[in-house]
Amino acid sequence: MSMIETKEITCANGMEAFIAAPSSSTALPVVVLMHERYGLVQHTRDQAIRCARDGYFVIAPNFFFRHQDQTALHAGSSRYDMSDPEAVELMHVVLDTLKSDQRADLTRLAVAGYCQTGRHPLVIGAHIPLTAIIVWYGAASKREWSVNERQPVALDEVIGRISCPVFAAFGALDHIISIDDVRHMRDVLEAHKKSYDIHIYAGAPHGWLNDTMPGRYRKPQAEAGWAAQQRFLDHVMNGRAHPAEISWQFECHFDRSYDFSKNVRLE
Repeated sequence: MSMIETKEITCANGMEAFIAAPSSSTALPVVVLMHERYGLVQHTRDQAIRCARDGYFVIAPNFFFRHQDQTALHAGSSRYDMSDPEAVELMHVVLDTLKSDQRADLTRLAVAGYCQTGRHPLVIGAHIPLTAIIVWYGAASKREWSVNERQPVALDEVIGRISCPVFAAFGALDHIISIDDVRHMRDVLEAHKKSYDIHIYAGAPHGWLNDTMPGRYRKPQAEAGWAAQQRFLDHVMNGRAHPAEISWQFECHFDRSYDFSKNVRLE
């Protein structure tokens, strides 16, 4: 296994970012990790290193760097509501930063969003050509489909503009996103003839990938979801996804007594 090299950088606009990549003399496919609502915390750095171990050049920018109280943000006691246009603006900054790094192959580019940032890989993919989009328990709740100041273009239209496959992972016990919400997202992807690989895991609440939050972390589902994501990335990044074909894969497991109204927020 190659040694993983890490470093902290600051982009030209003052946005901090964490980079993790295996030692390599050749250019590697790039994964941009967008953090949860807590900003660039250790969990995101850990996920970047984990992804780098599979042969990817990973960058995790602090997309909420403009929040004035980073400590409160990290603790979850404050919030930064990034708009869709701001997400696209900051992604351009990330790409400009990586152009000078010979280890980053920007012709193979994936963007992953989690929870609050789950919609943003879709938004970015509607403006910037991507190889893959990854969504973890985001983008599907009812509030994501409305049009407002932060979301000036309907998500249905956004999805219509993307040109790459989408991977998405959800939990059946999510208190924000119901199984019907995920099915709606699936139906919109199908209506626009977009390839997808969607998984819903039984027994998993919102945020179940985050192993720094014991109340919500679910190890078996997290490991299964991560493995599914990496299979998807390997397939798409290495040219095994036929560009002329549409692929729809939907895997869902949930308890027969499922009742979304009984799902609760866990920490």
